[in-house]
Amino acid sequence: MYRQRLVFLLAASFFTLCHWGQAMAQDHAEMLNEKQRSIAIIAAFTATGNLERLKPALQEGLNAGLTVNEIKEILVQMYAYAGFPRSLNGLALFSDTLDARKAQGIEDPQGAEARPVPAMDRNAYGAQMRAHLTGRKEDISNQKWQQFSPVIDTFLKEHLFADIFARDVFDEKCRELATIGALAAMQGTRPQLQSHLGMSLNIGLTPPQLRDFASLIETHVGTQEGITAREALGAVLKAREQK
Repeated sequence: MYRQRLVFLLAASFFTLCHWGQAMAQDHAEMLNEKQRSIAIIAAFTATGNLERLKPALQEGLNAGLTVNEIKEILVQMYAYAGFPRSLNGLALFSDTLDARKAQGIEDPQGAEARPVPAMDRNAYGAQMRAHLTGRKEDISNQKWQQFSPVIDTFLKEHLFADIFARDVFDEKCRELATIGALAAMQGTRPQLQSHLGMSLNIGLTPPQLRDFASLIETHVGTQEGITAREALGAVLKAREQK
């Protein structure tokens, strides 16, 4: 009887440990990895112009495995959301950071460079990319803001969704993580944040990963910014449930 009970207890313990291990592995799989987390944080501090906090974020990104060209790509992409001055300031700081690391004997991998973008109708390509990200068969059109200022819609399609998104240094998930990182950190951009959180879901980022993103913003950027990100995600998920 004692031996049977011991066998039962050992078997139950083994089952519990296996279940716990599987649950831990599943939870970890549903979190952003270190490279993804660094993309969002580098974008956030670049977009807000917080060079003091961007400096260690760049170091952490390199240590997490981002290549030099991948970080350059984040900093370049930020011009579309925060303007050339903050993008250029971020690039200048990154150049100085690399020089300092080289002086310490650290050789960071350059990584692959973007392949030349083939000749194309940039307006059509941008419209197709935006439709893909928003989960539509056709690109959005005839919105009030598009009718009011067609030129800004052209800039969005040709510069953001074509010139930038066509570059193959990053995949769509990385592009969107950089985008929502910037929009969550900036003030007055909640509508765009909600839109891009929806796009993030459309291209395969999961609700748990985006909840992890909101927690990351709260921890590394600020409490209010994290709350805004969490509320924006909640609104997106609720709207999808109602559909």
